[in-house]
Formats: sequence, structure tokens, C-alpha cells
Amino acid sequence: MVEFSVAGSFRARRGYWQPFVMARAAASEAAAREKVLSELGSCHGVKRALVRIDSVTERTA
Repeated sequence: MVEFSVAGSFRARRGYWQPFVMARAAASEAAAREKVLSELGSCHGVKRALVRIDSVTERTA
């Protein structure tokens, strides 16, 4: 598995866009996106349509 850094923003409850950067281990870039969307939905109650992913980059050690 490779570690990816996912950056973007999500719509917060007060109406502003909250930026985030998450590092996730995944088999591919698409899998890393899916993990981030899933985690934001479960932890913050954010719908997938209210998440903007700006970049997904592979992290090197």
C-alpha cells in the first residue's frame, strides 16, 4: 500500500468551506479518495456532494 495525501475542503455547518489535509494508506488514488469521503461522512456527517477534493498526491518517505 502507498500513502496518499488528500487535500480539499468540505461545507461546514455554519456555511463556510473548512479546508482539510488527510494522509491515508491505500492501493490507488481512487481508493484514497473513497476512504476520505467515507471518513468525512461518518465523522462529520458531511454528504459526498459537499466535499471538494482539490488534490491527491503520493507521499514519499
